[in-house]
Amino acid sequence: MLPSTPWLTRWQLTPDGEPLRTHSSDLLPVLWHGLEGEQAAMLKLARSEEERRGAGLMQFWQGDGAARVLAVSEDGAALLLERVSGCQSLTALVHAGHDDEATRILCAAAPRLHRPRPGPLPPLLPLTDWFRGLFAGERQDARLHFSAAVARKLLASPQEVGPLHGDLHHANVLDGGDPGQGGRGWLAIDPKGLHGERGYDHANLLCNPDPATALRPGRLERQLAVAAHAARLDPARLARWVVAYTGLSAAWWLEDGREAEAAQMLALGERARRLF
Repeated sequence: MLPSTPWLTRWQLTPDGEPLRTHSSDLLPVLWHGLEGEQAAMLKLARSEEERRGAGLMQFWQGDGAARVLAVSEDGAALLLERVSGCQSLTALVHAGHDDEATRILCAAAPRLHRPRPGPLPPLLPLTDWFRGLFAGERQDARLHFSAAVARKLLASPQEVGPLHGDLHHANVLDGGDPGQGGRGWLAIDPKGLHGERGYDHANLLCNPDPATALRPGRLERQLAVAAHAARLDPARLARWVVAYTGLSAAWWLEDGREAEAAQMLALGERARRLF
């Protein structure tokens, strides 16, 4: 029996593909039989607190720059989203030699998510709490000391604070179709529901779409310049956020016993360190 069975009945859904499982949620492509007829959708069942926070942020965005929420449970554990299924992929764009274009698309997506909106914010996790993994990790591994020190300074004097996606990268911004032909443009999915300085969201995208690309000689230097210009961010401060982010990511990998992945993040952070 699928764990989504009660929600299939409650929301009048028909399975429309194979179920997917990530480290923090279960997903099932479905058809939603709503007031406007049948619609392709994605049912997401959260298995972590960050996914439940993300559901609240998706509701707050109301489909502006993000996939539309069609239904949600009171606790955010079950979420029904429009299925975004355009033919373009930012990862594929990078691998086709259009890295600059992919970075600019992500930098154009970010302000739609960061902009002020009427009404109260949903419950969000402050960046200071999000970085606890790094601060705990540095007590176990001296390689994390510098990243932790940089993170503390950034968090002590935040700039342009607001809601953050928290995991903004090439696989979490999907093609919603050409707006000139009735589409909705590039749309975000899978936020972590954070609150803090907007520069943090841009650091993550510079470490993606995969380690081989992120570590390619000269790539970080170029894409950091592209992102800083497109997002109107101070390049040196953005480089500091990359150092902080790579340290946090390395701490998570080390906690899972993934030394190779942690070493890749630390190597990328070392490159970013040279840029400020």
